[in-house]
Amino acid sequence: MAGRIDVERKGRVLVLTMNDPTSRNALGVEMMDGARDAFDQAVQDPGVGAVVLTGAGDAFSSGGHLGRLYNHRTQARSENRNGIERFHGWIRAMRDCPKPVISAVEGPAAGAGFALALASDLIVAAEDAQFIAAYAKVGLTADGGISGSLARALPPQLAAELLFEGGGVDPQRLYTLGVVNKVVAKGTALDTAVVWGERLAEGPTVAIGRAKRLIEQAYTSLLAQLGRESDQFVEALHHPEAHEAITAFFEKRTPVFHKR
Repeated sequence: MAGRIDVERKGRVLVLTMNDPTSRNALGVEMMDGARDAFDQAVQDPGVGAVVLTGAGDAFSSGGHLGRLYNHRTQARSENRNGIERFHGWIRAMRDCPKPVISAVEGPAAGAGFALALASDLIVAAEDAQFIAAYAKVGLTADGGISGSLARALPPQLAAELLFEGGGVDPQRLYTLGVVNKVVAKGTALDTAVVWGERLAEGPTVAIGRAKRLIEQAYTSLLAQLGRESDQFVEALHHPEAHEAITAFFEKRTPVFHKR
């Protein structure tokens, strides 16, 4: 089954589910296009007061399809950039949506999945959630605005640790730092997010939309950061480091980076 976005209405809350459990909800083209369209529709629908983004099964999202990225190295860089822009279109749609967006995270939110969670206005995370900036482990750089999101949300030393090492951070640590809003029992993140979304949807939605716009405008560099990330991601994808790291991932071995 190809990955898709499932769309469900729960009262005034629109629930968007990344659905490809076999890949732990890795992000494919159909999913990206479906999500962007769903956010565009939410903007136009006065019956929608909030949006909840979640993943099917026991994961939020494992991020980009590494196999597809590996094959994309043979494409022209302009084609690589077009692929990244599809994902960035999803991020922009989330940030442009005047309605509150809540991510309900169970299990891993890795790479681009972590970027999606950070692009939300609010995050509800299960106790077993893991937020992983996995790019460096496969010789790549950030996309989805994650470098900007981490830089503005975390102390620079922690942002550097996550982006340099590609490691993970648990939800309790992010909660302490104010990045995650609520940490809840395993299996309850979606229900908690929907209840929160319902409460927000019954509030002054126009005023909330204005507040969201003011928050976004206070950090005017995020959209510019998407462009910088796109440039660096394409460069990284075509560098020998990424070739070695991704090959090693599939061969289940430790990568060897040759220094000159």
